[in-house]
Amino acid sequence: MMTRSRAPLHVSLLAIVCCFASTQLPAAEPLWLDDRCQPMPTDLLGPFVRLDDETILALDSKATFISSDNGRTWSEPRPLFADDAGITVSNERAILRTDSGVLIAAFMNLDERKWTWDNALHDAPGAVLPTYVMRSLDNGRTWQDVQKLHDDWSGAVRDMIQTRDGRVIFTAMKMRHNPGRHSVLTYSSTDDGLTWTPSNLIDLGGRGHHGGVTEPTLTELKDGRLWMLIRTNWGEFWSAYSNDGGRFWQILQPSGIAASSAPAMLKRLANGRLMLLWNRPYPEGKTSWPLSGGDGLWSDTPVSNYREELSVAFSDDEGATWSQPAVIARQPKARASYPYAFEHSPGKIWVTTMQGPVRVMIRETDFAGEQ
Repeated sequence: MMTRSRAPLHVSLLAIVCCFASTQLPAAEPLWLDDRCQPMPTDLLGPFVRLDDETILALDSKATFISSDNGRTWSEPRPLFADDAGITVSNERAILRTDSGVLIAAFMNLDERKWTWDNALHDAPGAVLPTYVMRSLDNGRTWQDVQKLHDDWSGAVRDMIQTRDGRVIFTAMKMRHNPGRHSVLTYSSTDDGLTWTPSNLIDLGGRGHHGGVTEPTLTELKDGRLWMLIRTNWGEFWSAYSNDGGRFWQILQPSGIAASSAPAMLKRLANGRLMLLWNRPYPEGKTSWPLSGGDGLWSDTPVSNYREELSVAFSDDEGATWSQPAVIARQPKARASYPYAFEHSPGKIWVTTMQGPVRVMIRETDFAGEQ
């Protein structure tokens, strides 16, 4: 097995801004990686998007970075906006290059962040963390059509896809009040991100600064339905399905995929397989972990927040069954969570984590075999 030295911990908005624990995590142990993992050529978080056969763009909080040699070297930062624009892109963001070559990025604007949680109220009245979207028509050199889609506190923008009929969809969140809790929705566009339509709001109740449902990831199934996997506090992801391109989510049900209270990344690979990156609720080989919540402050129900191991699994039948999960990264007393996935070339996937220092390349066939 190989190890890497400890890097600074990236902490999520939902975890740090909403977190009220009075103690800090103990000193992290070294990061362990499965020996099938290979180092990435960059420490950039991403997300990443391919511009052409050789060129990759990485989105950061204030700039983009360009590699013209498939990631081996990277340019100096290229600023997104003027210094006085009043926009800082959150670490929880999504980017896509459409079939017609338009770049679309969605994110929360940290410069407008206002958190007002009150334990006595079990709510955060007036909390603001807006969700934005923007476009580039010149491969990221300049950005335009910067739009605020809502002001409500949004814990994360995690994922964006383009469907076979050209619709662009990304996942978002809105905090609800009285009591405070989270809900999820999607925004969709049929004109390469120029205009956007919100879906119905998925609000399954709850109470707490991490209550409700949060931080979904999504994919288009081969039968044309959209499938969204939603973070919950109930020991598993919940599934939502849409039959109309994400305009309305009609079916909500438990997924059967055991999970910590942390988001997944669901990725359609070039050969058609589905890949899932996520945090399981307990350490591998164990059946328990100390629970958080149950008091209506974190959440109404006690929940595992285990994030020390990042697992991967693959599905050849549209998520009906999955390969045996494999832990690809582990960092005791720290976090390896909030994953991004970028298929650098067919079957070679860059995996990074927003919480924790994971920066690795994995080969699909090393974990799932030939299809």
